[in-house]
Amino acid sequence: MQKGLVDIYFWTKILEMTKNWTRCLSISNLLCGSIHTPPHIILLHEFPDYEGVWSILPALPLFSASVTADSWILFIEEETQVSLSALLTVLSRYPEWFLGKRLHDSEASIIHHYAFAEDPSAFGYPDPAAGWALSSALLHRLVERIHHEHLKSDFTIDLKHEIALFIWNEGKGPKLTPVPEFCRTPVAHCVTTFTSYLPNCGPPVSKTDLFVAVKTCKKFHSQRVPVVKKTWERDAELLEYYSDVSDESIPAISLGVPNTDRGHCGKTFAILKHFLSDAVPKTDWLLIVDDDTLISLPRLRRLLSCYDPKDAVSLGERYGYGLVQSGYSYPTGGAGMVLSHVAVSEIISSGCRCYSLDAPDDMELGMCLKNLNIPVIHSPLFHQARPDDYAEALLSSKEAISFHKHWNIDPITVYNFWLRDAKQRDEL
Repeated sequence: MQKGLVDIYFWTKILEMTKNWTRCLSISNLLCGSIHTPPHIILLHEFPDYEGVWSILPALPLFSASVTADSWILFIEEETQVSLSALLTVLSRYPEWFLGKRLHDSEASIIHHYAFAEDPSAFGYPDPAAGWALSSALLHRLVERIHHEHLKSDFTIDLKHEIALFIWNEGKGPKLTPVPEFCRTPVAHCVTTFTSYLPNCGPPVSKTDLFVAVKTCKKFHSQRVPVVKKTWERDAELLEYYSDVSDESIPAISLGVPNTDRGHCGKTFAILKHFLSDAVPKTDWLLIVDDDTLISLPRLRRLLSCYDPKDAVSLGERYGYGLVQSGYSYPTGGAGMVLSHVAVSEIISSGCRCYSLDAPDDMELGMCLKNLNIPVIHSPLFHQARPDDYAEALLSSKEAISFHKHWNIDPITVYNFWLRDAKQRDEL
């Protein structure tokens, strides 16, 4: 490959439905203006079938048709900064590869189905904030597999790890090649750098514009509810606990839905209906969390300032089900599900309902959102699992919004370390 003659395609994810378009577009203009022949820039949310495209594999056949020989595809986040001239020099060192900043698990993780349990550090996957690249030759080979193999079509949980597994193909394909010039923090040799996943779109939304619904049940009143009260409850202006029984000591409210051992669809949809009633103050936003969710409400209110509550908005950590075969996306319940008042109204008025009380509430909600054409907006600041289930390098520069599960951790210590700001600003 001759230096300077590389065709580069930038595939970036822009915050869907954000009010902060000026900041996002300035990044695209920077990318286009850094070389004489502008790179091709593809905004992921502009694909006609966006529902499954975010999981990358369903889009690769569409994308490969326009990719020329001896070209590279660079996948970046909206806040990733790129030095194009330096990037060209770096890419010219690699003939045909899968490149990026290497992450690895420090212990076997539930979100990766405990892959490589004997030595989790043996397998590397890319840090999306630093960007990762595919050569066009490798892309075309991946597309051939997509066309001719029976692909996994159930859950998409952690995209970066699953993409790396697909490319590796049990040893038949390449592992991720670490590139020291792909970075998060700005260092002299870096060709990519990253700022933050928590954008600054102006003042955070008011405390009185966010209603918090905590799902609990009688058996956890004495175990989990006290943790909420000792940590993040203090930052909520409007909060109610919903249980299978009333309990004045909390206080907890019963909505007439019995506790279930599996999914909690019946309880969640009862909360949605209750949110629209005169029993609670009318607010722009609804947050539904589990009683073992740890969350930073100040950071959440800051993130919500980037969205217009007059739109139907669904926000959280996005998972997918059956996306290769036109499935659906859904916000994971344990990480926290955020809905605008408009979105809740559309869900309830549409007649969406649970097929059973113990159906998985987040997945049922995802099917409703797809039918209503309400996108599930992803933020990597929400986490369905514990901090230990994620690569430390991935979390080190994040301003996390939530973590989930109290398994083998001290939840108060985790909250104070990861989620409590050193100086909590006075907010409206």
